[in-house]
Amino acid sequence: MEKAADTRQSIIDAVLRIIGQDGIAAVSNRRIAREARVSLGSVTYHFATQHELLRESLLYFVGEETRRFTEMADACTGDRLDLQGAADAVGLVAGGTEFDSRHIAPFELYIQAGRDERLRAAAAECFAAYDRLATRILRGLGLPDAERLASTAVALVFGQQLRRLATGSPAEDLVDTLLVLTQPAPR
Repeated sequence: MEKAADTRQSIIDAVLRIIGQDGIAAVSNRRIAREARVSLGSVTYHFATQHELLRESLLYFVGEETRRFTEMADACTGDRLDLQGAADAVGLVAGGTEFDSRHIAPFELYIQAGRDERLRAAAAECFAAYDRLATRILRGLGLPDAERLASTAVALVFGQQLRRLATGSPAEDLVDTLLVLTQPAPR
């Protein structure tokens, strides 16, 4: 039974790598089998359809992201968070300075969720975890209406991440953008 679970996980990991490297269109059973180092029959045994394969890959990613972001949110539970602590948390969200397939695959999967309503619930679960972390950080910085601003902060992060992906801009730009939220509004 454990071998079947390992095989299934290898297939999901391969799907996420393929999506990150070459996009969803590159996902084929033959390529998955080659990347996962399993037989072609194993792919179809574990996943009857491409939709199931994408859905399970997105759900796995969401589970991992939700766990990671919940842990980060739990670490931001102090009364106040200084700007350096917030910048460090944002740096963890940004995931380092270079994009690799791990960073690109989520964008592909979220776009696919926009096309396939059956994947939207999984995407919504992940965004809820992002919003919880953003709320904790903003609340820790002492911002009023942290819950209301959280989705805006998440949207800024995603926009900056897409910009980084497209232009190669540094992760520091993301931190600078989010610090704008901490400034009082001009009167």
